[in-house]
Amino acid sequence: MKLSGILLTLFVLIQGISYGQTYDMVIKGGHVIDPSSNTSRVLDVAVSGNRVAKVAQGIPAGQAKTVVDATGLYVVPGLIDLHVHVFYGTEQRSAYRNSFSAVQPDAFSFRSGVTTMVDAGSPGWKSFETYRKQTISHSKTRIFVFLNIVGEGMKGGDAEQNIGEMSATRAARLAGYHPDIIRGFKLAHFSGHDWAPVDSVVRAGTLANLPVMIDFGGSTPELSLETLLMNKLRPGDIFTHAYAKVRGRTSMVDDNSKVRPLIFDARKRGIIFDVGHGGASLQFSQAIPAIKQGFKPDVISTDLHTGSMNAGMKDMLNVMSKFLNMGMSMEEVIACSTLAPANIIKRNDLGRLSEGSLADITLLKVESGNFGFTDARGWRMKGSKKLVSELTVLDGNVVWDLNGLTAKDWSTSLTGEK
Repeated sequence: MKLSGILLTLFVLIQGISYGQTYDMVIKGGHVIDPSSNTSRVLDVAVSGNRVAKVAQGIPAGQAKTVVDATGLYVVPGLIDLHVHVFYGTEQRSAYRNSFSAVQPDAFSFRSGVTTMVDAGSPGWKSFETYRKQTISHSKTRIFVFLNIVGEGMKGGDAEQNIGEMSATRAARLAGYHPDIIRGFKLAHFSGHDWAPVDSVVRAGTLANLPVMIDFGGSTPELSLETLLMNKLRPGDIFTHAYAKVRGRTSMVDDNSKVRPLIFDARKRGIIFDVGHGGASLQFSQAIPAIKQGFKPDVISTDLHTGSMNAGMKDMLNVMSKFLNMGMSMEEVIACSTLAPANIIKRNDLGRLSEGSLADITLLKVESGNFGFTDARGWRMKGSKKLVSELTVLDGNVVWDLNGLTAKDWSTSLTGEK
């Protein structure tokens, strides 16, 4: 047992004589980043039940049942991944809807510091009930949904090209029945030269007063990116796969490595730009020049599925590490992974480390070394910083503890048994 750990244990025991245990957990000495209050300094965080009870200096360790020594770590709100595909199932040839290409939420959330996931269009208004019973009800991870405008959702192939299956009224009506889960709408993978799908999903968003996320491109000839960003989408709507360069869509960075003026104009208009790394949707040739020219993402997300996690994307912390090494500050990276997505899904009790907010907390270590990161096309970028999740807390409960920060040392028990 390290000397620092022994001293902290003695300190807790001595203080416990004078103080009652008023908190379930106190996280001491970590560098707290709370984007909602522009806080970035060493503080203690106390948790009672499923809420953050106090954020301050010098919270007595003796007032807590569990004390976590967070010295040298960042203490941040639980990460929110705005773009995942977790409608895991056993249907063959079904893309990301009830299929093998989607993943089980709890297997990939907590170990990456993620407490909340937003499924970006895997279920549609026809398949949502199956998704709710099969995925949400069996997951500890907090899950929200951007409902697909296509009835069956991301079934792939012709199913996602069928304009007749895109119903704004049915999608909006279902969102009204499940406001606790459905926080927006999604259009993806449509490859026809037709604005009807975009119009349909935006209408659903208008009817339900919710944002929409667009995975845009693929048509021949191309549909106009300017028309989409400046005329079709509303302020607060989300343009995902922002740093992709794919067939059938104008890229944000031109062939001279310059960010198109249209992109800056769209941001001023209120369009939200989401990373959505995925298996094919983040290229360093787009992201690095854009960030150097001041165009940083509004939201950092993974587009998690079996194809992306086993390729360049890997996980949420790997994507965040890329942007950290591309020049964004730690505070900016955390804001894009916590507060920004929380605001989009209109949950002001998430993405924050303020008194009264839900006790979703992640402790991150920044490792220094010689690391390599690959983009969606397999190109490599060198980096010197890499994020690791040491501890993840969901609703006040420890759900991931890499090095046993909340566990008692075995030597304190004669038998080693709890």
